[in-house]
Amino acid sequence: MVKSTVRFPQEVLDKVEQMVEEGTCSNKSEFQRFAVEYVLSKATDHDPDIVDFDEIWTDIFAEQTEGNIPTAEPASAGDDTFIQVATRVRQFGRREQIQTAEEYIDTHYPASDPRSILLDDILAPYRNQPPDE
Repeated sequence: MVKSTVRFPQEVLDKVEQMVEEGTCSNKSEFQRFAVEYVLSKATDHDPDIVDFDEIWTDIFAEQTEGNIPTAEPASAGDDTFIQVATRVRQFGRREQIQTAEEYIDTHYPASDPRSILLDDILAPYRNQPPDE
């Protein structure tokens, strides 16, 4: 195993220590390893390999039922489209092609759509930027 130093705010460590005192985890290191493995398993295709991962998960989430756990909406192809549009808008902005960027936004989203407003905010710094010399 590789040793890594992680710094947390005191209130976070207080909660971790409380979980250790309650016996949910045997020590702070076990909790931190579990937390990292858990996030990786949710964010990627990582398969947790710490000992007793499922047991720790059950202990930590024992009081929560599926109905009480907030879940994000599943990712869809639309999410990728927005990221691609945002990337292109930023690229137009960096190239000082503001009008092209605005037209690009308008062709993808109506002006009242929150995504359009966000894209417009991404473009805002480039509108006020003096031209490169």
